[in-house]
Amino acid sequence: MSSINSLDNVIFKINELIPKNSGVTKVEFEGPEVAIYSKNIDVLLDDEGLISKIARTIRKRVVIRSDPSIRLPFDKTKNIIKNIFDDLKLNIGDIDFDETIGEVIIQLERPSQVKSNSTSLVDITLQTKWRPKIIRIPPLKSNIIRTVRGLLATETKERKAALLRIGKMVHREPLLDNPIIRITALGGYKEVGRSSTLLQTGDSNVLIDCGVSVGNTVPTNMLPRFDLPEFDVKTLDAVVISHAHLDHCGFVPFLFKYGYEGPVYTTSPTRDLMTMLQIDYLDVAEKEGKLLPYSKNDIKKSTLHVIPIDYGEVTDIAPGVKLTLHNAGHILGSAIVHLHIGNGKYNIAFAHDFKFANSRLLDKAASNFPRLETLVMESTYGNPKDITPSRQQSEALMAQIIKKTIERGGKILIPVLAVGRAQEIQLVIENLMRNEQIPSVPIFLEGMITEATAITTYHPEYLSRQIRERVFKENDNPFTSSFFHKVESNDQREEIINGPPCIIMATSGMLVGGPSVEYFKSLAPNEKNTIIFVSYQGKGTLGRKIAEGAKEVQMKDQTQKTIGLEINLDIHQISGFTGHSDRKELIEYAKRVKPRPKQFLFVHGEASKCETLAKSVGRIVMRESLAPSIGTTFRLY
Repeated sequence: MSSINSLDNVIFKINELIPKNSGVTKVEFEGPEVAIYSKNIDVLLDDEGLISKIARTIRKRVVIRSDPSIRLPFDKTKNIIKNIFDDLKLNIGDIDFDETIGEVIIQLERPSQVKSNSTSLVDITLQTKWRPKIIRIPPLKSNIIRTVRGLLATETKERKAALLRIGKMVHREPLLDNPIIRITALGGYKEVGRSSTLLQTGDSNVLIDCGVSVGNTVPTNMLPRFDLPEFDVKTLDAVVISHAHLDHCGFVPFLFKYGYEGPVYTTSPTRDLMTMLQIDYLDVAEKEGKLLPYSKNDIKKSTLHVIPIDYGEVTDIAPGVKLTLHNAGHILGSAIVHLHIGNGKYNIAFAHDFKFANSRLLDKAASNFPRLETLVMESTYGNPKDITPSRQQSEALMAQIIKKTIERGGKILIPVLAVGRAQEIQLVIENLMRNEQIPSVPIFLEGMITEATAITTYHPEYLSRQIRERVFKENDNPFTSSFFHKVESNDQREEIINGPPCIIMATSGMLVGGPSVEYFKSLAPNEKNTIIFVSYQGKGTLGRKIAEGAKEVQMKDQTQKTIGLEINLDIHQISGFTGHSDRKELIEYAKRVKPRPKQFLFVHGEASKCETLAKSVGRIVMRESLAPSIGTTFRLY
């Protein structure tokens, strides 16, 4: 059955269920959804159970949209919304429009008050014919989110065309009743970096993650193995991104550069953070005179093709393939990717980067799934010695190091990943300083940290409950604390370096570029200073060399002349703040995941760690446990 016939069939079933006076103008496959457009949406919305009934009947996600011809102009819609909320005495922020899906996004100081007055949302829909989406007024402004929303608002034709094209891809009928299911290891297998896996079913081709090895200087080892015969960008049905770190999302625009026109599925926070990091990746590469793998126009294309989905939301992404994202506890919006294949014939989950313990920022990773045959797990800290101290122990150690350094008149440099570790360390230091466990000194933030933190405050529903509650208290938001200061210029950086004791948080986390390297050059010779590593340090990175005890490193000075830099500052590595599970947590996860899979595959770790963890887990849980090599293709079903 063709996709056209499939749509005809869907339209026929919908017409059997809806009232005659519903004013339906068209029914379309838009991405994973079936969109019903109507000039009389109040009739459709009046029956609360109608949409659910339609969805059950056609077994697809259904959304009701007003016909564009009946939507009020922006200015009139804004006036009606303001009048409605003024009557409710609610403080309103920005109002944005998404014409492609007929949605008006309204910022409110207290969205919870609207939930208790849900009739106001119905009033907005009936009076303006726009579907309201309520979000909280963010405490910090994000340039990236404004850019993304502006892009979605202005590129309506391109986005609409993309949704229709994706809709045809997603909803075409599977040809094979018993498909062969296989995966190909394109990157991140027995290594950390360029994570990417190709899943093939016979009917569908799905790419899980598309990363870059940031610290790798060999071009052929930087990107996934797209040269393998199993991979063809033209046959890809969908791309799924687990989270926004570059080793998992950095090469997504590369796919669009070479002809991909399909969907990218991920969470909303990942979309925003991913866009930010991809732009920054290009900017840094350009400044350093490196070959640019793609352009900002390719980033724009990939952003327009992102279809955001929430945790727990089951979504058709390709013929015979359903996707559900679950909290991974790694960074904001990070997800364990669960794929339901062939109407329940096979289920596989990718837990690429996850944390099976609560942090200050996030709740621990999900471990319960409806069905599961194969689990792909990270092995970053898979060796027997990879046991990290508790968060409490780590915070106490950090307090001790900071206090000693400040008392001797030194400065503390903390290289951080802009996304995830930066926000976690902000919370830790803010708590120590607020409770007077360390001296009150300025905390300087440089790099993409402040923008990433602003994006974090836009998505409070993804944060731990404790932090979620604090973020929107005017006088208690840890991210807007007066302890923090954004570094705006190179002149300010010089003042910090030559100034009194302070704490400096700067990107990148592995000292592979960015302001953290510049601070290190200035601070390294002075024994009063301290550097604290709080993230994984990849092989071959400057951070790895320093953490392993190098006394001198080769670096370029301001004239680009290579010099030997003497390292005299104190060096500390605190592993308890990592967004990864340590060996104990990894084994515990393998024991507690439900249902217990028949097979474990271990990835995202140095070869010895993948192999060691696979042997240990296989022995403990009595299941097949493998550590595949990059380039391997093997059959699951």
